[in-house]
Amino acid sequence: MYCKLDTKENATDERQEICYNTPMSDLKTKPTSQSVKEFLNKVEPEEKQRDSFALLEMFQKITGEKAVMWGSSIVGFGSYHYKSERSKQEGDWPLTGFSPRKQNLTLYIMAGNKDNQELLDRLGKHKTGGGCLYIKRLSDVDQTVIGKLIEKSFHHMEKTKE
Repeated sequence: MYCKLDTKENATDERQEICYNTPMSDLKTKPTSQSVKEFLNKVEPEEKQRDSFALLEMFQKITGEKAVMWGSSIVGFGSYHYKSERSKQEGDWPLTGFSPRKQNLTLYIMAGNKDNQELLDRLGKHKTGGGCLYIKRLSDVDQTVIGKLIEKSFHHMEKTKE
């Protein structure tokens, strides 16, 4: 998955981040040695920082994977090697993860969740797009439902890597 800012502004004059399930041709997002906790300690405001640490704990518990920084702002769990069928592109990418962005908490968990409308209907206030789930704050959503979405996406992506 990769995300970019949409070039068009929406009705509220906000630029939206759009995520895609296929990585960019020149993938710059790679695992780093940056400390996840140091990164999350710098997240502002404080509520987003608390939510980020709660997500870190949730993702680790559900996936059983160690958190790794991918690029400068994605906390990823697990990895898989992909080869594009449409191009000669290939590389590594996290199985799942999240990023505390300025506008939203971006969760990379929508892969394999196309049939989860019932869960999304119960989730609470959110937006989805191109493999990403956007939430403003954890208190806006049902965290049990978030957990189920993370788990389903992670298991789907694990099967994909085999």
